[in-house]
Amino acid sequence: MKASSNWATTRWPRVAQLPRARLAWKTHGTLSPSGDNVILYPTSFAVRHGDIEWLISPEGILDPTRWFIVIVDMFGNGLSSSPSNTPDYPALVSAADNVSAQRRLLREHLGVQRLACVYGWSMGAQQAYHWAALYPDEVERVVVNCGSARTAVHNQVFLDSLIATLEAAPEHLGQGRFSAPPAAALRAFGRIYAAWALSQDFFRADLHRSAFGAPDLETFLRANWDGRFAARHAQDLLAHLRGWHASDISANARHGGDLTAALRAITARVLLMPGATDLYFRVADNELELPHLRHARLLPIPSVWGHLAGNPQRSPEDAAFVRAAVREWLAS
Repeated sequence: MKASSNWATTRWPRVAQLPRARLAWKTHGTLSPSGDNVILYPTSFAVRHGDIEWLISPEGILDPTRWFIVIVDMFGNGLSSSPSNTPDYPALVSAADNVSAQRRLLREHLGVQRLACVYGWSMGAQQAYHWAALYPDEVERVVVNCGSARTAVHNQVFLDSLIATLEAAPEHLGQGRFSAPPAAALRAFGRIYAAWALSQDFFRADLHRSAFGAPDLETFLRANWDGRFAARHAQDLLAHLRGWHASDISANARHGGDLTAALRAITARVLLMPGATDLYFRVADNELELPHLRHARLLPIPSVWGHLAGNPQRSPEDAAFVRAAVREWLAS
């Protein structure tokens, strides 16, 4: 696989090689004889396929009795090729690189030529957007759940804070390598993440206690965030942060950095579903994209759960909203 390199130093990255690149994936449901029922479901930041299977069920958001659902693990998540399991892993493996490899997987291993939908949350939503922009003739619909066509500058500032936290660890050797797991840095990483993944309104409503059964804020942070990223390799987290930071559907020779042109080239029907209180991917980002899309709907999730509104495992109300919206979109 060819992958982008020099992520922080050039707008148009040079090409590096990732020999013998490997993708992990899992399928749910049955491929129809005509192959017209495929939903691609990419993973997101520090997530593996088992972490997001909860929404796949006959009563869930994605119904495996109707759809053939392919969950593909992103490069860098520790299951697919990643810094932790692959020597000479490139400095940047982008959303476009992931989408290119997913396309090969679908065509060469599963015989799938066209997708009924790409459904993605967060970094998965970035990949869904890339699918629509890079392969417009091969995607009928996309669901961009808490994502954007280009990572906003404010979002990049957040990502830079996480990168700096890991690189400041005494265990960091440089070039994204570590002498040992940076336990203290990963704990700090989790606490920074907690402030961004959930909104001010979430904490104002005291949901950190009522929804999690925590007697106080410190217990909530310790039980739910201090160890959240400890199970992942720090170098893998850095790889995902860099890919998220650089995500831009127009950053390629086809669109030449022209985001408006990239959006106008999309022929798929696009459901933009931001979280109303998401601090990463703001409703305003999708509002700016909407006028340039041919067939699109903007449907914010009316939730105080911030970014997690789009992955509502703990919020039945948000899960019901997302389920109804996605099922209507897939039926139309």
